[in-house]
Amino acid sequence: MKQNKESLLIKILQILGSHPEKSFNYKQIAAKLEFDSEQVRKQIQKDLKKLVKQNRIKQTSRGKYQIIQKKLYLGVIDMTNNGSGFAIVDELENDIFIPNNRLNKALHGDLVEVEIIKQKPGKRPEGEVVRIIERAKTHFTGIVKMFKNYAFVDPDDVKMYKEIFVSKDHFNGAKNGEKVVVEIYDWPQKVGSPLGKVVKVLGQPGEHEVEIHAILDEYDLPYEFDPEVQKFADNLPKQITEKEIKKRRDMRDITTFTIDPVDAKDFDDALSIRKLDNGRYEIGVHIADVSHYLQPGTILDKEAYNRATSVYLVDRVVPMLPEVLSNELCSLRPHEDKLTYSAVFEMDETGKVYKEWYGRTVTHSDRRFTYEEAQEIIEGAEGDFKDEILLLDKIAKQLRQQRFKKGAISFDRIEVRFKVDDKGNPVEVYFKESKDANKLIEEFMLLANRKVAEFVTKKLPPKDKTFVYRVHDEPAPEKLQDLNTIVQKFGYKLDLKSRKAIIKSLNGLLQDIQDKPEKNMLETLTIRSMSKAVYTTENRGHYGLAFDYYTHFTSPIRRYPDVMVHRLLQNYLDKKPSPNREDYEKKCVHSTNMEIQAASAERDSIKYMQAKYIRDFKDVPFEGVITGVTEWGIYVELTANKVEGLVRRTEMRDDYYYYDEDEYAMIGEITGKKYQLGDVVTVKVKKTNPEKKQIDFEMLYDTDEDQDNIEIKNNTVSKLPKPKRNFKKKRK
Repeated sequence: MKQNKESLLIKILQILGSHPEKSFNYKQIAAKLEFDSEQVRKQIQKDLKKLVKQNRIKQTSRGKYQIIQKKLYLGVIDMTNNGSGFAIVDELENDIFIPNNRLNKALHGDLVEVEIIKQKPGKRPEGEVVRIIERAKTHFTGIVKMFKNYAFVDPDDVKMYKEIFVSKDHFNGAKNGEKVVVEIYDWPQKVGSPLGKVVKVLGQPGEHEVEIHAILDEYDLPYEFDPEVQKFADNLPKQITEKEIKKRRDMRDITTFTIDPVDAKDFDDALSIRKLDNGRYEIGVHIADVSHYLQPGTILDKEAYNRATSVYLVDRVVPMLPEVLSNELCSLRPHEDKLTYSAVFEMDETGKVYKEWYGRTVTHSDRRFTYEEAQEIIEGAEGDFKDEILLLDKIAKQLRQQRFKKGAISFDRIEVRFKVDDKGNPVEVYFKESKDANKLIEEFMLLANRKVAEFVTKKLPPKDKTFVYRVHDEPAPEKLQDLNTIVQKFGYKLDLKSRKAIIKSLNGLLQDIQDKPEKNMLETLTIRSMSKAVYTTENRGHYGLAFDYYTHFTSPIRRYPDVMVHRLLQNYLDKKPSPNREDYEKKCVHSTNMEIQAASAERDSIKYMQAKYIRDFKDVPFEGVITGVTEWGIYVELTANKVEGLVRRTEMRDDYYYYDEDEYAMIGEITGKKYQLGDVVTVKVKKTNPEKKQIDFEMLYDTDEDQDNIEIKNNTVSKLPKPKRNFKKKRK
């Protein structure tokens, strides 16, 4: 009855709220609710009086009631692991805390309207969800728990706080204990759990393929192409005709090569270089001409748009395009003629651009380099095209220096990678390093992206034209202030007086923390203090790169926005009118959303693999750095392999600890012992759950016998024995 009463209160508020200018008596409300029982009518009368006392409605005349109009805020729900949530509202400095009993069936990521119901000076506001505007997702993966005539699905997503009820007629062949994809189709007011139906049976939990597919299904990312799409792609012409070559600038006789990761199969960019008679250099940035094969309106183009991006999981790539395009037709493989879209620059050794040209070309790669091969040449080894690579490296370093001089921020995050066996089990963790060869390619891609955006915006008619930009807004001042509060605890300081001062101090911070235990954590915090880069038709510049104009032109094999950019550039080169801006803005929003989905899936695959890897080291002490402190525990990132796990507050056994939000610290009530962000601690693995991507650590104290066995050198646990078989910041 309690749930029914709460549901009735909400329905009364919804009725009054949908007609804020009118007054209703209890009979009219009962009629709108289609209730005719005397018991419910009496309950409505009681609820109306209760709502008056709560100052949520007012009595306008005898027996008539009207909603008290309060300001509602549009926000997105961010769930915590303990079942409560926060509404993130753009117009408010502070997030609104939403206790579990006031979520009113809102789920993580939902777009909602929120009313503030409590607000005390200096305290975070507390609110209630009054309306769910849009569900973020309706599909969840999880494990089926069968009963006689019904089942519940326990979701993998730790932020999904309810199990999903499945009736017998919606089992779809699922068996007890299997991992499935379930779709929520309804959640009636009087029902405690959402109602769902099994739409796909994935298999046994814990099996590698099942878990990887579950990650993709969790984010609604397809891992197979429909037969019709595949057939269309397979039937594309494989040969380049002379007729097509004559339409293009022929650059096949110019020295051209690719530089890519050793395991790359799709080569979507190449560089060409030749010396000109005037002593300068012609440098071409050649990009696979995907738009030639991906014609608007085709089934292939629709599929590429829906996917919007390739997804890079720990052990595989889920491509945006079928492999016949990504790895064959469009891939700039060595010793093959390829259709390309090029940005060609006349430059000198300082990186100054004198002339630029953009258009469709045909090119021929003379050599495929791996990053490692190119790096060896840069470091002094002999090799093919040594002079060309050294010159390009010299120019790239000039371009990089100029970027930082103009205010670019020097992010250089560590990327975690895994070596896996033939069964998908991780056997080694390693870190991807960005060396000069990587930066060489990066600088010329940045140059092409910047110059294309500038060329289209400033030099091509019409003046007010539709174009796709990659923008990165300035960070919110309060986020920078929060970051400054944290970094000061480590002895650093940010100068927030001006944009120039902010950039200088941010770069100084990122430089100063190199080789420090807190490096990875503070880099992560700094990135999180920045705004998110998005696609849009409104040019607002790129804060992090310090570019006034920026787009994505260089990776159309794996990013749909780059295809749009190629089409728009050619449209204006052909002197055609500007297409509809609203249509392209919708495509930009979709592309941004799919990029976020893909990034989430990639992060989950890393967490899954980390949990699989670390479970084999349960008795091994690890040194780690505290990367997050929350009311439920301490997050620790292991120095040796960047695996992050949670030490639960309730399992810290040497004292009773409480969370001090202002200090970002867990403090012992008896001893006063304090655990703060950046502290170096020693832990061991207590429990792992790869299916839920969870790792629990146990804190090792000075009194533990385990401490005698710890051998730490240079922040790394040395000589690991042979295996036996979420940063959270202070919320504003």
